[in-house]
Formats: sequence, structure tokens, C-alpha cells
Amino acid sequence: MSDVRLASPQGKWILLTTVLGSSMAMLDSTVVNVALPRIGQDLDASLSALQWTINAYMLTLAGLILLGGSLGDQYGRRKIFVLGVVWFAAASLMCGLAPTDTVLIAARALQGIGGALLTPGSLALIQASFHPDDRARAVGLWSGFGGIGAAVGPFLGGWLVDGPGWRWVFLLNVPLALLCVPVALRHVPESADGRAHGRFDVLGAVLAALALGLVTYALIEAGAASLLAVAGVAAGVAFVYVEKRRQDPMLPLDIFGSRQFTALNIVTLCVYGAFGGYFFLTALQLQVVAGYSALAAGTALLPTTALMLFFSARSGALADRIGPRIPLTVGPLLCATAMLLMLRVGEHANYLTDVLPAVLVQGVGMVTLVAPLTASVLASVDTTRAGIASGINNAAARAASLLAVAALPLLAGMGPEAYRSATAFDAAFDRAMPICAGVLVVGAALAFGLVRRPAPGCVRPECRTHGNVTSPPIEAKGR
Repeated sequence: MSDVRLASPQGKWILLTTVLGSSMAMLDSTVVNVALPRIGQDLDASLSALQWTINAYMLTLAGLILLGGSLGDQYGRRKIFVLGVVWFAAASLMCGLAPTDTVLIAARALQGIGGALLTPGSLALIQASFHPDDRARAVGLWSGFGGIGAAVGPFLGGWLVDGPGWRWVFLLNVPLALLCVPVALRHVPESADGRAHGRFDVLGAVLAALALGLVTYALIEAGAASLLAVAGVAAGVAFVYVEKRRQDPMLPLDIFGSRQFTALNIVTLCVYGAFGGYFFLTALQLQVVAGYSALAAGTALLPTTALMLFFSARSGALADRIGPRIPLTVGPLLCATAMLLMLRVGEHANYLTDVLPAVLVQGVGMVTLVAPLTASVLASVDTTRAGIASGINNAAARAASLLAVAALPLLAGMGPEAYRSATAFDAAFDRAMPICAGVLVVGAALAFGLVRRPAPGCVRPECRTHGNVTSPPIEAKGR
């Protein structure tokens, strides 16, 4: 069924459903960082436990997001989307009630599974339900409302942490799900891909998650985990071996036959690795060292998201005219400059003179970079593979963020109790930001040397309004 009009009552209900579902995952990806210091205090958690609070979610999400899209195509997009929403809400309830950091980390891993089911499904429902004449506008509205949710997230998270408490950062997902699920079941038509055959690359998904998990554990628990690092690399090699030989792999390796696609995903790894480490540590720096409240820390980063929300579409249009090479070179360099400007943020930092300049430059850099990167990824492959190309790029971004959150504290010399001492954390933060900036400079150099203008008439992203700072937008399959 793909003839629902946007102006009809059913069309509005479908749009509401997809916005509610995607907002759950997007809010969660932007608000948890702000809550980390309070979580650490209340649960007496070490820095590694705070790292796992972020990474347990990213691990299962990155490892299973491609499989989640395939499940929706086979068994019904509405069914898998609703399952993802219910799963995500149940895991969020577990997070909100967690008595220890170990329970919280386990619940966060379960949350990531729910996110992998609902994230691809949101846009897929729009693609499958709306009349072709209304589809682009529906995607634009969905993307715009999602960007607003991402912008509100840190402010809302800070308010919840300072007010009712950090547990409400997770418990908020439960009423959203209670509203979303009945609307989806009543108003959203079911759809599936008639070409889907029922074979899923479960082994590939398990090996991908195992490789990421073992390497992440080795980085976070450095010292006694060298064998696990070797095992993680071995699992990664096994994943490539399996994907190369499967008839219907989760990750079709032949897609990397496009030199442009490969180069763009390497740039993605550099860019989103730096972003993941930056946002993880900056939320802590503002609270632990600068003395900001959770609300003030969340609000401090709002200009970055607002700039992306309002100007991403224009940036994408500019890249269409001049080609992606310049934006993908200049954008990372601007972001690297912003991270070096963050070195000014120390004890009792003044927001207007110390924080805001870095945040604004970061926003301009991300505006310059993010939309052209997504457009170039889709333009680098055949039209029929745009969905899988977008999914791979999204998974690469999340995996890069996952590894950065694991590795950066180790590289910066942060001890397990570093976030409890303003002096120790500030010194480690000053070592970490140049590392992030250096990774971005490498990404800029790769973009300048390897990225070329795409052929005319190539695929362009429909998600042109973008406010999510943690990953690129994901495009639906079968556009």
C-alpha cells in the first residue's frame, strides 16, 4: 500500500507514528551523555562503566542495524517497527530502574537491539505508505521534526537530570511508546518487500557485534585484555570471510568496489570517531571541570544542533553545485579548529567567551560536512543499492563513535576515577582534544585526495534536514 496522501487523517497519523518512534532513539542518543556524571555519582560507577553506558547501546545498534532493516522487509515493516518500539521502551524501563551500573549496561545493550529494529523502520514506513507525490514532503517533515527532537534532547535531558533525576532520561521513553504503539497498530498500513526471501545473515551480525565488542572491551579494560583484542580482530577477519562467501550477506563486500564509496566511508570513520569522543568528553568537561549543571551543559551544546537543523539542506544544495570535495575538506578542518578551541574551557569557564566560540565553529563545520557526506555516499553507488549504502555508512559512523569512546580515554591517560577529579579530568581532556582534531585533519586530507564529483543524475538523499550529531541520516531501501 503506497497511496496514502499526506493531507489525509491517516497520513498525519502515519507521520506522527514515525516521528514518535524515531524521536525515542534520537533523544536517547543525545541526552545520555549529559546524565553521565550524575549516573556515576549515584551508582558509584568508574569511568569505564560510564564508557560502557554509552558503548553497550552503540555496540548492539551498530552491529544489528542492517539486519533490522532486512527483518522489516521480510516480516512486515510495521510489525518490526512496533516490536522495536516495545523492545526499546522495555529496555528503557530497565535502565530507569537499574540498581547497579552492571544492570544499567546490560539494559543499554538491550536498548540498542530495539533501536536497530525501529531506526530503519521509521523511514521505511513513510516510503512504503505514502503516495509518490507526497513522499518527499513527508520525508522532509519527518526529518525536520526529528531534528527538532535532537535539538531539544540535551536541554530536556539536562532538565530531567537536575530535576526529577537521571532515571527519567530513560523512563521518558515509556509514555512515548504507549502513545506510539496504538497509533501504529490502528493507522499505519502493513507493508513488506515481495522480493524478500527469508534468509538472514545472522552469523554475519553476530560476528560483527562480537568483533566490535571484544575490541571495545580490550580498549576500555586495558591491561589484561590483549587476548581479547586478538580475538576481536580474529572475529573481524571471520566476518569478512563469511560475508564474502554468503549468497545474501548483511554487508555485500562488492559494494566497496566503488573507490568513491570506500573513501567516503573511511572519511566517515575519521569524522564520526572524532565526534563520538568529542561529545562524550565535552559533556563531562562542562560539568566536572567547568562546574556547569546538567541543564547548563546540555543547553551549552544546543547551537551546534540548531545550526545543523536550519542549514543542512542549504549545505547539501551547495555541495550539489560545487561538488563534495571542498565541503568534505573544509568541514573537518573547521571541526578540528573547534576542538582545539575547546582547550579554553577549564575551571569556571565563561560561556560567551570560552564555550560558545567553539560550539559555533563546531556547528558550522558539521553543517559544511554532514549533508554533503551523506549525498556523496548515496551518489557513489548504483541507485538500486542506495538503501544498503546508507545503512553501511550509518553503521560505520556508529562503530567509529563506539571505538572512539572506548579508545580516547585510554590514549589521553584517563584513570578509572578521573571524572571525580576536576584537575585530573581537565588535564586528560587537554590531551584528548588534539587527538580528536588530528583524526579530523586526517579525514580532511583523505577527502581532498580521494573524493571526486559524482556523476550527474545520481541518487540524492531525501533526508535533507538533519540535526542528529551522532550519526548520518539513514535512507530507506527501495526508493
